[in-house]
Amino acid sequence: MSANKPVRVALLGCGTVGGEVARLLDEQSAELAARVGAPIELAGIAVRRPDKHPEVPADLLTDDAQALVDSDVDVVVELIGGIEPVRTWLLSALRQGKSVVTANKALLADSSADLAEAADATGADLYFEAAVAGAIPLLRPLRESLAGDRITRVMGIVNGTTNFILSAMDATGASYAETLEEAVRLGYAEADPTADVDGYDAAAKAAILASLAFHTRVTAADVHREGIADITATDIAAAKAQGRTVKLLAICERVVDPVDGSESVSARVYPAMIPRTHQLAGVGDAFNAVYVEADAAGELMFFGQGAGGAPTASAVLGDLVAVARNRVLGSRGPRESAHAQLPIRPMADTPTRYHVSLAVQDKPGVLAQVAQVFAEHDVSIATVQQRDADDTASLVIVTHTATDAALRATVRDIEQLPVVHEVISVMRVEGEDA
Repeated sequence: MSANKPVRVALLGCGTVGGEVARLLDEQSAELAARVGAPIELAGIAVRRPDKHPEVPADLLTDDAQALVDSDVDVVVELIGGIEPVRTWLLSALRQGKSVVTANKALLADSSADLAEAADATGADLYFEAAVAGAIPLLRPLRESLAGDRITRVMGIVNGTTNFILSAMDATGASYAETLEEAVRLGYAEADPTADVDGYDAAAKAAILASLAFHTRVTAADVHREGIADITATDIAAAKAQGRTVKLLAICERVVDPVDGSESVSARVYPAMIPRTHQLAGVGDAFNAVYVEADAAGELMFFGQGAGGAPTASAVLGDLVAVARNRVLGSRGPRESAHAQLPIRPMADTPTRYHVSLAVQDKPGVLAQVAQVFAEHDVSIATVQQRDADDTASLVIVTHTATDAALRATVRDIEQLPVVHEVISVMRVEGEDA
């Protein structure tokens, strides 16, 4: 492209983030042009109901997204969300050689392979920094800065709603239901918080992180997912009593088989106890943070605002500047890297540690019976705490590393013991040595 020719941009969506992107494109036009080497021109904005956007010049608005994609534009910025019809629009843009910037984590976790192949076929760019952790520069370091390193683990808090809820429960001792109601009232949670509290949002982000970190195509369907709705104030108090706190974690890990040395990818989302001394433990409110371990770089931490109009718009504009500059210079951004093609490790075979809380009869020999069940399933016990109350005692057992299948079988058999009244809770423990 000529340096004098503007880079024309189609914006799909004008909600909280899209409106902020449009505003910043207008207010910072001169500075953005200097960074790109050519003006960035907003050619049009596709919205469902143009009459609901009086803040936008009418001549920019359209309800025909496909027509806008097919028009004389160079870059399509997508901020609508969902799978279809967005997938069709973006594939169309890429197949026409138009670069795409998107924040659509659900689409990327579902169809990243199709989008990457369409981009490769025409030499178009596909950028998506805003899809995970808002304004935090995370995906580009994984995709580019650490491209020469071997990443072994990515673990983080990638959903602000659940982090607000769990942080508030830890601080106040309130129940999950009470804290969720407060989160909705304050605007930290949607009226229907299912995508957040059931872990769907974090699982989509985990798929993207695992794909980049391990050069392997990982979809949301490959990610083991558990939400936070069953976390109780008792769980939070038990964690606190042991110097731990509870966080909803997205964990992407390169697992080496101890027998044959083969490698696989584990991607999972679940609430877990972590030590209060861990770097992620102090991340409160709706903030996000991601902890990365790599062979040469060592331990890295990325922290900041994980959502919101302005933070997410910052990441979108960063991508837009990059793809616009590439078009002006006639260059291309990084391509998909899926050369490793590592197998996905089933959750049943994934090793971690566990916190198991039991209500048992208060009489001699109970601990021995419980310990025998753990031994039968080759689950090693690290610590045991016992508290007595009348004729009932509570046992809190923390294991060494064991597979999910072994732990589930252990819990199933413990529930059948006559001396066990109830398995109160089972929670994973992360961020500690085995």
